[in-house]
Amino acid sequence: MAHALRLARRGLRTTDPNPRVGCVLVRGGQVIGEGFHRRAGEPHAEVVALRACGDARGATAYVTLEPCSHHGRTPPCADALIEAGLARVVYASRDPNPEVDGRGAERLARAGIEVVQGVLEAEARELNPGFLSRMERGRPWVRLKLAASLDGRTALASGESRWISGEAARADGQQWRARASAILTGIGTVLTDDPRLDVRLRGHRRQPLRVVLDSRGRMPAAARILEPPGEVLWLTVAGTAAGKPPAGLPPTAQWQELPGSGSGIDLSAVSSLLAARGINELHVECGPRLAGAWLRAGLVDELVLYVAPRLLGEGARPLAIIGELASLAAAPGFSIHSTGRVGADLRIVLRPGEGAC
Repeated sequence: MAHALRLARRGLRTTDPNPRVGCVLVRGGQVIGEGFHRRAGEPHAEVVALRACGDARGATAYVTLEPCSHHGRTPPCADALIEAGLARVVYASRDPNPEVDGRGAERLARAGIEVVQGVLEAEARELNPGFLSRMERGRPWVRLKLAASLDGRTALASGESRWISGEAARADGQQWRARASAILTGIGTVLTDDPRLDVRLRGHRRQPLRVVLDSRGRMPAAARILEPPGEVLWLTVAGTAAGKPPAGLPPTAQWQELPGSGSGIDLSAVSSLLAARGINELHVECGPRLAGAWLRAGLVDELVLYVAPRLLGEGARPLAIIGELASLAAAPGFSIHSTGRVGADLRIVLRPGEGAC
């Protein structure tokens, strides 16, 4: 199963909106076939492994996700395993997709195949946080990426922020973008930095959807984020543009209105909309005000923080604006998921919790 998980990771950047899945076929203690799901519309991991071995009769399949039981873009994997004459199927995590969710395992068992579930389940779930979040909670896994100085500052008072973190950290940030389904920012970042927010890794083909939250419809027509490659979703508050899309919108850009909340767009509505579009992992790169809004809404599942060994001093912009707290007990707590040095900087991955490492 550990080997199947390693195979599944090879689809980390390509399978959207499908989950990352690996499969290993074993007979007589020997691996006779293996495979992983590469991208939506192509064969699933089980079928790739079956084709690799030719004859799988009496074998055991180790699969990182419950074999599917429904017709989507491809036929059911459970049927393919049954037709191949397997004796046993071991899978790590159930598939919470309502069209599967136990039906795959049930179909295998009815065909007389021994079914074992839950092997390395935690590791398998860690591989697909976005897909599982979308299926179980109806919203994407939200990853907030920030770069800050030692004193927790993200930019000078003037707004200058290029570059707080080093080249290695910025390259590492590209890896997080590449695995995401969508990259989101706010209009403030667009007006200040004019970013493209695309993935610039050599050989990388898939561009995540770029999403801009622009509650008052201030997007410049010449903004670089509206340019190819990839598609852009421009979100405003309902009524901002009198229900009409802005003139001159490029063909790769879509515009949509959503309900407002306070002085911005309702982030729960944003999450629901993106989940409906098949967005699994939402990568957020934004300024302190929007970062604070995501944190206050309780919608951040993971915080990726790059800490640069420098001080920006008093008056520099904060990491996130979350408002004044009445007590220390009210302060949002995080647990440290992982740490690592990236060039001269420190990368800390945190998840909401009680603050205990």
